[in-house]
Amino acid sequence: MKKLMNAAGNYTDDMLRGIYSAHGNQATYTADDLRAYCTTNKIPGKVSIVTGGGTGHLPLFLGYVGENMLDGCAVGNVFQSPSAECIFNVSKEVDNGAGVLFLFGNYSGDIMNFDMASEFCEMESIEIRSIVGADDVNSAGPDHIEVRRGVAGIFFLYKCAGAKAAQLGTLDEVYAAAEKAKTNTRSVGFAFEPCIIPEVGHPNFTLGENEMAMGMGIHGEPGIWNGPILTADEIAEASLKTILEDMPVKEGEEVAILINGLGATSIEELYILSGCLDARLKAKGIKIYRTFVGEFATSMEMSGASVSICRIADDEMKQQLDMPVCTPFYTQK
Repeated sequence: MKKLMNAAGNYTDDMLRGIYSAHGNQATYTADDLRAYCTTNKIPGKVSIVTGGGTGHLPLFLGYVGENMLDGCAVGNVFQSPSAECIFNVSKEVDNGAGVLFLFGNYSGDIMNFDMASEFCEMESIEIRSIVGADDVNSAGPDHIEVRRGVAGIFFLYKCAGAKAAQLGTLDEVYAAAEKAKTNTRSVGFAFEPCIIPEVGHPNFTLGENEMAMGMGIHGEPGIWNGPILTADEIAEASLKTILEDMPVKEGEEVAILINGLGATSIEELYILSGCLDARLKAKGIKIYRTFVGEFATSMEMSGASVSICRIADDEMKQQLDMPVCTPFYTQK
């Protein structure tokens, strides 16, 4: 294992100290909890949005805390859920008096701890609504959408809910913006090589030299098949087939697409995939409103990528996707 670190057991806390040192004008933490990552810009009367999840996915999750996006993030160990106490600490710190929306990925540990934190908040008279991202089509069939994993598509939920909150929408309105994005977002992912969790010290799965996995989760969860490496054109075709069979998009409708690198895939390769997707969508008569290319939800140094499509439901969603944002890790003008 070759990683730039001190002790494996201190990986997350050492990372956070570095982030606070570099970006202290935008991010801080509660007095007694280094992992309670909070914005420095509190706006009275604004609904606060709190997310959380394990380390290893930057810029997901804490990377989206900032102007016109999220207000706080509870940080767990690598690929592990944050504690309920940490989620509670974040919520208390960022609450502006208008309620808090919990917005996080659909994983059992996260659900359990966010539910517990919600109970703690209610005892402090903080109003809570919760919604989970569940966009990974290959993780469960259409009859079991409720158990699908949340992956890079949660970016669209962050954007839409964050924009509505920035406009001082009510808690119900912010929740509705996130729900609309969730209903209209689907993702698929694939991997060429695994990653190494610092505290484990070896790859979390194996693939042959000329083998890839389609449907692989961002923690190394098994995909739907392992097989020979496909071309970018073939991956684009397979990804769109899976997504559009699950969420039909009519000719003439508009979508936003997100091509996300998992940590060790070059930006050049992501743009190759983007071009392949663009050509196929246009051939189907589907209009592309916006394209996002880069690293939005990584998996340490995993080699591979994911494709997310958000069907544009209305003009309000366009305005939300277009809203400028500024965080230490993601800026959109």
